[in-house]
Amino acid sequence: MTTRRNCRLWWPTDLFSQTPPNPSFVFGWFLPSSEASIDVVVAFACDQHKLASSLNSGLDLMEILRRTDENMPTVLQDKSELSLLGYLEADCSGNSKMGSCGNDRNGDMKRNGNQSSCSLLSSQENWRCGCVRDRILGQVLAIPKMDHLHLNGNIESHLDLHVIFYEIPTFGGHHYSLGAQFSSNPVETPSKKPKWFEDLHRRDSYLDLDTVIQAINSANAAQILFDGHQCAEFRPLLFILHMFSTFAWQIFAASVASISTMIYIVLQSFRILFSWLSHTSIYVLFTKVFSNSSKNVHFRCCQLLYWPVFLQDQNMRDWSCVEFAEKAASHKHSIWSSIVFDSLLGTLLGIPLWFKAELAYIWVSDFSLDFTNGWLRTGCVWLMGNPAGFKLNTELAGVLGMISLNAIQIWSTLWASVGFLFIHFFKGLALCGILFGSTCAAALLIDIITLLTMHVLILHLFISLLYLTQIQALSALWRLFRGKKLNPLRHRLDSYDYTVEQHVVGSLLFTPILLLLPTTSAFYIFFTILHTAVCFVSIAIGATVSFIHSTPYAKVFLWLKMRKRFPSGIFLKVVLCQHSETEAFADSNSSTVDQHKTASSSGSSSKSTILVTFLDSNYLKLGEVVWPHYKNIYSAFSRSAIRSSAYGLLTGRSTLHAPAASLPMKLPWIVIPWKEYWHLCRNSVYACRKHPYHNPLSH
Repeated sequence: MTTRRNCRLWWPTDLFSQTPPNPSFVFGWFLPSSEASIDVVVAFACDQHKLASSLNSGLDLMEILRRTDENMPTVLQDKSELSLLGYLEADCSGNSKMGSCGNDRNGDMKRNGNQSSCSLLSSQENWRCGCVRDRILGQVLAIPKMDHLHLNGNIESHLDLHVIFYEIPTFGGHHYSLGAQFSSNPVETPSKKPKWFEDLHRRDSYLDLDTVIQAINSANAAQILFDGHQCAEFRPLLFILHMFSTFAWQIFAASVASISTMIYIVLQSFRILFSWLSHTSIYVLFTKVFSNSSKNVHFRCCQLLYWPVFLQDQNMRDWSCVEFAEKAASHKHSIWSSIVFDSLLGTLLGIPLWFKAELAYIWVSDFSLDFTNGWLRTGCVWLMGNPAGFKLNTELAGVLGMISLNAIQIWSTLWASVGFLFIHFFKGLALCGILFGSTCAAALLIDIITLLTMHVLILHLFISLLYLTQIQALSALWRLFRGKKLNPLRHRLDSYDYTVEQHVVGSLLFTPILLLLPTTSAFYIFFTILHTAVCFVSIAIGATVSFIHSTPYAKVFLWLKMRKRFPSGIFLKVVLCQHSETEAFADSNSSTVDQHKTASSSGSSSKSTILVTFLDSNYLKLGEVVWPHYKNIYSAFSRSAIRSSAYGLLTGRSTLHAPAASLPMKLPWIVIPWKEYWHLCRNSVYACRKHPYHNPLSH
């Protein structure tokens, strides 16, 4: 009894789909998963006449394959190399005629010290009855047949064949990805696993999906690189169009580089000026008051300086796999897409604000007057009486109320003196939005709100200091009555014998502090509510700024344009299962399966099992695409942060403040000669002209 070998043949759907093929050579990857399982990924086929003309012109096939394989992903190179899999020939009458490769050295491969060779001889079993229809592409696909296989010097002719049709991934079209459910690095748990569990994970994998998917994603690049090393026919019209487009792109790249260099010189000049003023007290005070604005302006300037760095052309190996190329493209276009969207939004909001600055100033002045008179003054007077029927200490309430009213009056006087200047502030806010984008204008608005409500913050800090002092005094006196003492080094309470005089003094202090606590608490609650309301407005604006910064606009646009560029997992659609030449059935509903195992058969049987499936992908939703970019925003509003802030407000130990807007990345300031920066911008724009594999004259 011998064990029949399982073979998975990954076959492109557009390879000989409509008409019987001419005699051709098949190229791809041979991936031995285990002793009983083999994966053969077919990338493309080359007509023998075309290949013969290339060889007659002096090109060596082995050298072409070697140069093509050098540009493949490193992980794929470690497992296999691009090679000649076999020779394919079909007879239109239904009788297949096979031929040998004629050059066995092209099938020899060395993998991890083991010598193995693969020769794939395929044909169409029957052009009239041995075919299936692809429901995705709507075309008739002929089922290939594995005639025999050369492995380690042996010929394998009886195979359980699993034919998997796949659509060749292309950049800008679609690709395949295993997704999170096929992750090879699961999260480790601290619990100890049994020995049988560890032995289970040490078993050889029967299906190396990572390598197979990388090979499938690299099939298109392999064919283009292979064809690029062959002699191309010279076409004058194509050459003229190519030269014209190249000249136009050079002019466009030079224009963009000149504008960017002018912006670079202006930003570097302001950088030198601010570095000279950084030692002055005015600059330090300015940066503290307008901290949010300075951070966002600095980040926007860094984005304007770094966009050509991100647009630099990637390594050829990064483009060989479509999955890597898609990730590199989204990373390249992340900065400039964020700048464009933010600038457009800032312009849409800034232009109306510029023309309606006087109306905005009147509205803010009325709101400030209502807030000062209707909330602050009325609330302080209300607390000086009997608020909500509570009997407070009249003397303490009068003192705290007069201090609050005096502070409010001072601030109202200052507002009446300099309030007319805020009409220019609104114009500056509009100009900031037009020049630097909506995020910088929103950050400036947060700083202005903090500055205008400084009297509320000062009163809140004053009352919270008094409230915290009373709470700490009551806690210390309560420990005195219990005979306990706080040990700050060990963070615990130790027993301690207090004297009679200490108990007497403690009793005299405990009663008035406890009776004055409700009055202080009433003022503390009032100003805490007002300060929290102001902070919530700043927090909402800051969250909006973080949302605008973190949104991947390039990914959102690509998802809206073509959802297939964001796969998440794969599955197989079974369309045909054939156990013998007479017994076969086809599933017209194409049932979906997530995992398939090919059954082994005994060596006495001469009939092979053929299973035909289609490879398909699941796709990410829009929320799944953008949600990973919002993790920084979520961390600022996590449950632990909210819990600590609430505990600090209740005890008076901390003051609620708006968290700074989270930035997607930290970019240091770039300083290079302006001539080099001009060349960098020009080369970056010119590199975006075309995908490197789409240029027919690039090789």
